Amino acid sequence: MKTHRVNELIELIHPEWKKHSELNLVEFLLKLAEEAKFEGKLEDLSDDVLIYHLKMRNSDQKEIIPGLAKDCENDFKTAILRARGIIK
Repeated sequence: MKTHRVNELIELIHPEWKKHSELNLVEFLLKLAEEAKFEGKLEDLSDDVLIYHLKMRNSDQKEIIPGLAKDCENDFKTAILRARGIIK
């Protein structure tokens, strides 16, 4: 894992973990994995799952995931024209 990803994960996890200070780190990670509907082993939980879940944890259910919002088009016709390279 790159240093900037470690820093980002620590920055995101710290305020959320403080809300659940009765849990140790592993318990809190298990809670996050369960919330994210991750069904694998804890050692297979990727930093991407944790980062995106922590970013979206307190947001509205209908809010678009950061990183996908830039590619969304409200108008189907515009989306098709952009996909075909007719408009930029």
